[in-house]
Amino acid sequence: MLVIDAETRLISIKSSSKLVGKSISQKKSGIFAKNYAVVARISSANQWTPCGKNVLHIINKMYAIVEINGQQFKAEAGKKLFVNRLHDVEEGQAVEFDKVLLLDNEGTVKVGAPTVEGAKVVAEVVKPLVKGDKVIVFKMKRRKDYRKKKGHRQQYTQVEIKSINA
Repeated sequence: MLVIDAETRLISIKSSSKLVGKSISQKKSGIFAKNYAVVARISSANQWTPCGKNVLHIINKMYAIVEINGQQFKAEAGKKLFVNRLHDVEEGQAVEFDKVLLLDNEGTVKVGAPTVEGAKVVAEVVKPLVKGDKVIVFKMKRRKDYRKKKGHRQQYTQVEIKSINA
């Protein structure tokens, strides 16, 4: 979470954010508590000047919420996803998903009704068949000599998101 203080003109990132990762102890000054790390100071000309030796670079990635086989996933370029099994695909094959429900391009958000027009997500199949963990289903009725035991392993396809086309 990005926090900008108007009085001290400091930009900070909350330490629970993925950008910081670890809890950073900071002197308690003003509104900045233990959970915030000061990243930059805004000058009078609204320019960012870095604070400290380790400067964090804030990059807004493009992402999309896409529906694949009835489930919704957050897709970013380079991210690997386990989706419900896609039939008739081979390893290395390119797959396109057209049901893009939301598209965020560096802060510009487009929400579809129901889908974003002209947007698609291009992915490559890494592994066409991946089996999930075994789930045991055990039914029993006491004193009735009734016991049923079944096992189930969900089948997935691993895909890597190559690009998001808006």
